[in-house]
Amino acid sequence: VGKTSLLHQYVHKTFYEDYRTTLGASILTKVLAVDNTSLKLQIWDTGGQERFRSMVSTFYKGSDGCMLAFDVTDRESFEALDNWRDDFLEKVIPREQDFPMVVLGNKIDLCDRQVPKEMASAWCKEKDIPYFEVSAKNNINVAEAFETLAKQALATYKGIFESYLTDSIKLTPNHKPKKSCC
Repeated sequence: VGKTSLLHQYVHKTFYEDYRTTLGASILTKVLAVDNTSLKLQIWDTGGQERFRSMVSTFYKGSDGCMLAFDVTDRESFEALDNWRDDFLEKVIPREQDFPMVVLGNKIDLCDRQVPKEMASAWCKEKDIPYFEVSAKNNINVAEAFETLAKQALATYKGIFESYLTDSIKLTPNHKPKKSCC
């Protein structure tokens, strides 16, 4: 579906016509600023073929966000989104339905489209997931999609962090200590 092309476009601003199938996973990193916070993204490029699913799902644990991609010229890749989403949510800890996630419809630069924008948008709206029509080749909406996911992940992290602080025990005394003579 072009996941590796999308990642290389985002991280390195390059597009290559030919990539080999991703076996397992590879990792790319990128530093960006989101809401005055410097983030270092560790982006895992996982193999998308069915034969890699059991191995790839071990990489989900500890994730702060998920980006699902399909090829707008390949209806089967769109129809597989439900399975990939369910597999991810089943294995991520803690399991949350509102886990930071975005969906990318890639290859909008090609003419032989099989998945209408309205169909993909409706699927995403039903699941409350942001949808981006992208082109790794022409660098259309690629950075916007990654930055949206980074913002979602940061907001989730801040929410969790603040709830821990709110619920924590206060270590400052509420009264003044009594003076003692000894």
